[in-house]
Amino acid sequence: MDAGEGENLAGLCCNKELMQPESGANGTAVAEFILLGLVEVPGLQPVVFVLFLFAYLVTVGGNLSILAAILVEPKLHTPMYFFLGNLSVLDVGCISVTVPSVLSHLLSHKRAVPYGACLTQLFFFHLFVGVDCFLLTAMAYDRFLAICQPLTYSTRMSQIVQRMLVAASWACAFTNALTHTVAMSVLNFCGPNVINHFYCDLPQLFQLSCSSTQLNELLLFAVGFIMAGTPMALIVISYIHVAAAVLRIRSAEGRKKAFSTCGSHLTVVAVFYGSGIFNYMRLGSTKLSGKDKAVGIFNTVINPMLNPIIYSLRNPDVQSALWRILTGRRLLA
Repeated sequence: MDAGEGENLAGLCCNKELMQPESGANGTAVAEFILLGLVEVPGLQPVVFVLFLFAYLVTVGGNLSILAAILVEPKLHTPMYFFLGNLSVLDVGCISVTVPSVLSHLLSHKRAVPYGACLTQLFFFHLFVGVDCFLLTAMAYDRFLAICQPLTYSTRMSQIVQRMLVAASWACAFTNALTHTVAMSVLNFCGPNVINHFYCDLPQLFQLSCSSTQLNELLLFAVGFIMAGTPMALIVISYIHVAAAVLRIRSAEGRKKAFSTCGSHLTVVAVFYGSGIFNYMRLGSTKLSGKDKAVGIFNTVINPMLNPIIYSLRNPDVQSALWRILTGRRLLA
């Protein structure tokens, strides 16, 4: 062994010693992760802060407005808007998992995230996204019943059924999020702890682990097939039946009205699943790029912000309810 190799080995040993945790209870040598964030140029950080703060306020305000409109407008007391109200709550939760921490890091200029906080963020992100998957499926099922089986719609989509669908969505998503969090917690992190992203997620953490992540990636694909593949298949099947039923309507006005009730939901589904599939199909990539950050922004910021816009732009009932809320008018009995 020459002198250069000896110095390199000594440097590696020193680095490992510096990264040893105060307590090895969790079996990892990394006590915290460093999130590089969206931009490293100091001059651009105030711009990013303003944009993210604006997106957060618009998303929270928009979704809470949709929720308020659903509560005050009797016309919106239907199963479809019951699910939409739950979706609005999820959107607020989803963006609150990531954006406030980004804003805090930009203000304090601290990029370190404790190991436990990183896993907590991972858990809640997958919890909200998982419920989103199932709620979008429930909304597709609701459209299928309303258009294809209108005579039995009120009994098949009763309040009890609605609540059971929402409860089942939360239960399945909780199981999924807990499974990934526990599987991640048993991995060892003893080397680099720098994440080239603005929040903690599975693909980024897989690349930093000293342990083999093959089982974790197989688990992600297997559970992902159940959590995303199955709901997406059910949505496609539902809309195949819906399209067939709508095409049988003789009136062009009737076909237009039937399709208009599905357009907003289909747009949200396309954006949600498109960005999600792109994100998790890149697990084999050895280097994280700007594309991953862009998809992350889409998943955590753009999607929750677009949903209230999509559902309110072409819906006169929602618009009238929002207008009454803004002007302080009350619905006359």
